[in-house]
Amino acid sequence: MIMKPGIRKLALIVHIVSSVGSLGAVAAFLALAVAGLSSENDRLVRSAYVATDVLARVVVVPLVLASLLSGLVQSLGTKWGLFRHYWVLAKLLLTLLVAVVLLLQVKGIVYVAVESLESPVSNTDLLDLRRSLVVHAAGGLVVLLVTTALSVCKPRGMTRYGWRRHHPPPAGRT
Repeated sequence: MIMKPGIRKLALIVHIVSSVGSLGAVAAFLALAVAGLSSENDRLVRSAYVATDVLARVVVVPLVLASLLSGLVQSLGTKWGLFRHYWVLAKLLLTLLVAVVLLLQVKGIVYVAVESLESPVSNTDLLDLRRSLVVHAAGGLVVLLVTTALSVCKPRGMTRYGWRRHHPPPAGRT
């Protein structure tokens, strides 16, 4: 089912805003995670980890989920389809990966924020978890940049399903 032009444009705007917003929010999260990991200033470390918690739960998670859902709406309501083109399928899978990893990381993000408020965080406290925040944010940023590039470049290549839908067999042949 193809969306009407006005609805399609509104859905596209929602998708672009949520996708670009999530890209910026993850970049901000990465900057805070790096500051928390590398600083020796206790107040800065505490502030950075409290800010990562708020940013992740209030901004990043909703924007990534909105991007995923609006991408589904876009693909199902436009000529691109969900399974017709490799680039659309790749974007779906990559965005789904980002969403799943993000949701799995939220508990650790909250834990680091709470621990940083309860006592000063030395350079060795929660080191693996703090490094994990940086690594996962950097990886998420790279994946979101790839999905953005796929959106802009739209590389050619149809899936078998897309090829069959685009090139049906001649009448009388199945």
